[in-house]
Amino acid sequence: MKNYSIPRSMEWIGGIDGHLRLLDQTLLPIDVCFLDCMDITTVHEAIRSLRVRGAPAIGITAAMGVLVGLKNIPSGTSLKKHYEDTDSYLRTSRPTAVNLFWALDRMKRKFIEIADLPDQRNILSILLDEALLIEKEDRAMCQSIGKIGANLVQDGFGILTHCNTGGLATAAYGTALSVIFTAYEQGKSIHVFCDETRPLMQGARLTSWELLQAGIPATLICDSMAAQVMKEGKINMVIVGADRIAANGDSANKIGTYGLSVLAHAHKIPFYVAAPSSTFDLTLKDGSGIPIEQRNPREITEPFGKQVAPTGVSVYNPAFDVSPAHLITGIITEKSLITPVNAKNIKNSL
Repeated sequence: MKNYSIPRSMEWIGGIDGHLRLLDQTLLPIDVCFLDCMDITTVHEAIRSLRVRGAPAIGITAAMGVLVGLKNIPSGTSLKKHYEDTDSYLRTSRPTAVNLFWALDRMKRKFIEIADLPDQRNILSILLDEALLIEKEDRAMCQSIGKIGANLVQDGFGILTHCNTGGLATAAYGTALSVIFTAYEQGKSIHVFCDETRPLMQGARLTSWELLQAGIPATLICDSMAAQVMKEGKINMVIVGADRIAANGDSANKIGTYGLSVLAHAHKIPFYVAAPSSTFDLTLKDGSGIPIEQRNPREITEPFGKQVAPTGVSVYNPAFDVSPAHLITGIITEKSLITPVNAKNIKNSL
């Protein structure tokens, strides 16, 4: 994509003795700084504190994090035992994004295949190749999502998006934003409205920044303005990402997405979810089984270090909500557009 130009959200530096480098997204859009992860604790903290975020990016980071963890094996601990400890620790970093567990499961299957090889460095080399392959595949999936989704975008469309679903949230290009990037490169005249996405402002800090880098016309709005912008006829489609999609199509995404699905339905505006096939969790019949991460109350009472609420006030801070399948017009994957959204069509499409 010629108009796509932002730093990589994650990158493996060097060979098996190398390390993981992350773009620290908590500092954007003011500062572009990188975090070199030399130990597993740093990787865990980076995922937990949203230095890296977005379901696909979290999965890739976790896969590479396995290699970081295996670099330093405690004396007297076998490689197999240390792998189990590393894997278990990374699984505690964030609960909702299924890509984290998908990537760790894939890395673990590969490790089980090769664990009895006599050369430990050969084992690490094979695991590194697997992690890099996960990254490469994600980049290709994002490009495919963009091409499939861009067919839904007409010239002159106003598009509303929520949170951040661009290259910062993936290996490159993004999911929902990949659709927008692709449509723009096809020469379609579009205008993107970005929800700021409270309380951590990923839309304001990250999505608007990515769109500006690509030269795509964009307008930032408060989350509470979405209904009014729809009422004014400025929105022709809503497109968002997902962190976990149940077998029936119920989709978990950043808090506020469910409200947008209701608003879009009320205003008769198509509502699309864009996500790679790795985001589906077919073990869950519907969205009621998706774990919803509860985050620190200070994200609401003291956003970015400034107190805005009285000390002692009760806070409820879920990081995600679930949009029901019947409110989703279609799910765009790297394989196809799934519509109508139901368990049968999802099963046949994956």
